[in-house]
This record gives sequence, C-alpha cells and structure tokens, in this order.
Amino acid sequence: MAEIIDGKKISQDIKDETRDKVAALKEKGIEASLAVILVGNDPASAVYVRNKKKACEYTGIKSLSYELPEETTEAELLELIDKLNSDKTVNGILVQLPLPKHINEDAVIKRISPDKDVDGFHPESVGRLSIGERGFQSCTPAGVIQLLKRSNVQIEGSECVVVGRSNIVGKPMAMLLIRENGTVTVCHSRTKDLREVTKRADILVVAIGKPEFIDASYVKDGAVVIDVGIHRKGEKKLCGDVDYASVEPVASKITPVPGGVGPMTIAMLMNNCYEAAVMQNNL
Repeated sequence: MAEIIDGKKISQDIKDETRDKVAALKEKGIEASLAVILVGNDPASAVYVRNKKKACEYTGIKSLSYELPEETTEAELLELIDKLNSDKTVNGILVQLPLPKHINEDAVIKRISPDKDVDGFHPESVGRLSIGERGFQSCTPAGVIQLLKRSNVQIEGSECVVVGRSNIVGKPMAMLLIRENGTVTVCHSRTKDLREVTKRADILVVAIGKPEFIDASYVKDGAVVIDVGIHRKGEKKLCGDVDYASVEPVASKITPVPGGVGPMTIAMLMNNCYEAAVMQNNL
C-alpha cells in the first residue's frame, strides 16, 4: 500500500505560510497584488479564475480582475498588458489560457514583463530557471517539488523520469529536478521502450495527457509516482495519467487525482506573487 501524498493539505500549508509572509509585507507598507486577465467565456477558465481570486483573498494578496469579451483584439489585450507592466502597484500579471483563436498566445506571453511573469511562462523566466538564476518557476512543476520535499522524498541522487515534454510542465519539471540534484530522463511520444525507461525511476512524474496511460507495468516497486494529469471520466469521476488502482499497490508514495498536484498550482502562484512583491521592492 502506497502512502498517499496529500496535495490538499500541503497546498493549504503553503497558502498559510504565504498569508503570513504577505501580512509581514503589509506591515512594511507593501501590498502584494495580482492582475488576472480572462478573455472570452470558456467555463473551465472562469472556474480557474474564480479559484485564483479566492486564493488571493485568503492569502491577503490584492486581486485585480480584467474580464474581457471574446471579441477583444490582440492589440487591445497587448495594450492592457503594457499598462499593467508599467503600473508599479501591480506585482504579478496572469493571462488565463487558452485564449480565443484569433489571439496569438505566444505574443501575449512574451509581452508580460519577466519581472511580473508569475506563471513562469516567459522565455526569460525559462532561461533564468535553466541557468539557476532567481526568477519565477512554472507553478505546477514548482508544486511537484514541494510535494516531494514536504513528503520527505529525497530527490538528490535519485533516478527521476519525467513522462511528457511540454513547455508548461515536462521541460521545467526536468530542470527543477536537475536543480535538486536528481538524475533526470525525459520521455515523450517518440521514446523507444518507454516501459524500460520508466521502470528505472525512483521518482516518476507523469504529464503525458493520456487518461490512465501508466499502469503498474511501467512502475518499479517502491517508486514515488506523481500524476500531473487530470481528465474527466464519465459524468463525475476524475482521473489522471496514471492508472491509480493498478499503480498504488506497487508505489511507495503516490499522488491521487483529484487532491494531489492540482491544488499545488494555485498555492505556488500565490507564493510567486509574494516573491514578485519582494523582488520589485528590492527586499
């Protein structure tokens, strides 16, 4: 029986710690703030934005909300980002993805100042991460590192395998594990003999985007398994990229879906907003 890594509890701990740090900033006359931009009426995006607002309220971070109509032009969105970039009272800027098809996501991400890029998506943020400089880490991979550390999983010297190479999760995940002195292999759709590679892993992070793809045959006995995926299975049930029922008996520790990696993303976003306020005030 694997030990379940409780993302709800760990994310709550991080939000509590962030709330205390934000309160300490307020005592110095500094109010941390986050601007969230939502374009269009995608229902899932609206839920995410609502959750981010709630987290801001809980941690004491000022939340500025910009809900723009679907027909907003790319030029209008870029103009708003420029305005927020130059506003010294705004510490973090987040544009909720996906954007409507007529807007170039890449251009929008690049327009956000790297010093306010609390999502950690700007190429400069990725560059800072890759060479170990101070900057914003992509929230989901940063959350995975906290799950491992706070569950007493030793990353240093461990064989770590990341399944998935997306810019949002896979690549930054690999870089963060390297930073923690893990020995890292990145797998993807072109990897030969995927099972042979994943079965070497002491720590297996799965972000492949395929429901319940990884079963026990991919997992070494006693491995720590982190499932980044989330999919709707049937009317109400959620599942991840890992076949939990199959893998749980062979893993030493495992994240559930829901309640594993998911809650960590917003907790780390709040921490990044705090860090933005610290950096911009040269503290």
